[in-house]
Amino acid sequence: MDHTPPRIRPMTLADCDRVSEIRVRGWQTAYRGLVPRSYLDALSVAEDAARRRARFAQGDGSVVNLVAERGGEVAGWAALGPYRDGDARTGDGELYAIYVDDRHAGTGIGRALLRESRRRCAAAGYPRVFLWVLKENTPARRFYERAGFRADGAEESFDADGVAVPEVRYVREPAG
Repeated sequence: MDHTPPRIRPMTLADCDRVSEIRVRGWQTAYRGLVPRSYLDALSVAEDAARRRARFAQGDGSVVNLVAERGGEVAGWAALGPYRDGDARTGDGELYAIYVDDRHAGTGIGRALLRESRRRCAAAGYPRVFLWVLKENTPARRFYERAGFRADGAEESFDADGVAVPEVRYVREPAG
C-alpha cells in the first residue's frame, strides 16, 4: 500500500466524475446498515456527477472543493465553506464532506484532506469549524475525535426513504 503523502489541490471540473464515484461508493459502503438499503441502492454516480458539474459551474467561490491525488489518481475529496444554519450563514466554517476511495482507506488521505481543510478554514478566518456525522458511524466519529473534534450536543436527522437518520454535530477550532 502506498503511504507517500498525497498531493492536495483544488478540484477541477474534470474531477467531478471521479469525485462523484468516490462519494457515492463511500455512502454505499460506509453507511450500509445505517441508511436504508433502498436509498443507498438508488444513488447514482452519473446523477451525482451531473449535479456536481452544474454546482461547480455556478459556484461563487464560497465552497472549497479539494481532491487528494496519489500516483496521479484522485483518491479522496473534501468540501468546506461557511457554516449552514438553515438559510442563515454564520461566521463559522463547516466541513461538508470528506470521502476517501476504499482502496486508499487507512493510508493518510483522509487525514491530509482534514488537515488542509482545517488550514483553509483558519486562513478564511473562521473561529470554529463544524461538521455533521451520522450518529451511528463509529469509525467516522473516532476519526474526527482523534483530530480534536468534539460532539457539541446538537443533533438533527435527515429523511432517507421515510427513515429518520440521526446526525450529530462536531466542532473544534480550525488551527492547533
